[in-house]
Amino acid sequence: MLKRFSLIALAGVLSACGPRPREHPAEAPRSIAHDIALAPDTTFVSAKVAAGATLVSILKMHDVVASDVASLVQRAASVFDLRRVRAHQPYMLVKTPEGLLRRFEYEIDGDRLLRVVRHALGVDADLVADVVPIPKARRVEIVRGRIDPAHASLVAALEAAGETIDLALALAGIFAGEIDFSTEVQPGDHFELSVEKQFREDNQFAGYGPIAAARFTNAGRRVRAVRFTPDGGSPGYYDEHGVSMRRFFLASPLKFQPVVTSAFSRRRLHPVLREYRAHLGVDYRAPAGAPVVAVADGVVVFAGASGGSGRMVHLRHANGYETKYLHLSTMSVHAGAHVRQGELVGRVGSTGLATGAHLDYRLMKNGAFINPIAAHRSMPPADPVPEHQMSAFVAARDRAIAGLSSPAVTTVVNPNATVQ
Repeated sequence: MLKRFSLIALAGVLSACGPRPREHPAEAPRSIAHDIALAPDTTFVSAKVAAGATLVSILKMHDVVASDVASLVQRAASVFDLRRVRAHQPYMLVKTPEGLLRRFEYEIDGDRLLRVVRHALGVDADLVADVVPIPKARRVEIVRGRIDPAHASLVAALEAAGETIDLALALAGIFAGEIDFSTEVQPGDHFELSVEKQFREDNQFAGYGPIAAARFTNAGRRVRAVRFTPDGGSPGYYDEHGVSMRRFFLASPLKFQPVVTSAFSRRRLHPVLREYRAHLGVDYRAPAGAPVVAVADGVVVFAGASGGSGRMVHLRHANGYETKYLHLSTMSVHAGAHVRQGELVGRVGSTGLATGAHLDYRLMKNGAFINPIAAHRSMPPADPVPEHQMSAFVAARDRAIAGLSSPAVTTVVNPNATVQ
């Protein structure tokens, strides 16, 4: 952990043109992470990667001796692709006034550190590099929320409950086959969920683990989902009867919050051409740059500019289905690529004949355009829980659903457990 050291630290963000960070000597000899004793004049630096910086430029900026720069880069490259060093990520180094490196850590992401350590004090001692997990405490919490006029979206309702958009995306993903969060959420809807939260050693929130169970009441209809891993299979979400929550098609190619501005129609006044013509898809109003995802597994038939459709992605799916995503600002796939359900295919834009940022989404069956909203709801689910595992599922389901009715208290779990 970058913050576990008790030495005097400089915490700052390095900018490409900003002043060089000052380096602070330690006040007294002490040990870091139980594996290196620091001399009284050892220096500790904590900062963030500047835009355009590399590992080499970082080390040179802090006057690490050339032999250690070369050695550290060689050792680190054997365990981590140094091209993936990113701006604004935290790093820490410990060195002597002569520039001899004692320790270097770079935070790869929220879960891993690149760590390079000289375990002995001798100048000739080798540096040892590895990628290690960031220690975290994990606990399960109950989160509840309600849609009302002041919090009219799932994001707003969860923000009011003290949560972030990441949890809203996860919850919307679970119910994406049952609820179109762009059109069907309304005041009076409410939800409960149990979710693992992760915290670093200083009790800093470090992200969400999996949602264990969730219940969403939409227009009086209650939908429940439980996370279960069949023997030999992957974790998935199932309703109380063991039916998969995953549908052949997602309810929408957008996560949630967008509004339908123009429905499927055989005769609509075109907003640009000002003439009546068929509108063979659904227009979703969404901010420019909003992610657009594949509604089902498929193959990219076309990805490029297409006249009035602007930048468009065309996917072919199983059972005679095809989907098209029009007016994109950018595309994330290419012709011939295989995509998975929920994978990013592009971002909302206003290219082609469009008056503003929106997504025109179209669905075809055996070559004919059909109404996407009506068709999505009728899509069959994925495989259910196998019959011979239903007893194990029922036991897990009952525990998880009972937990949703408990007070919103935390349950401490194994801090170093691996989430499956």
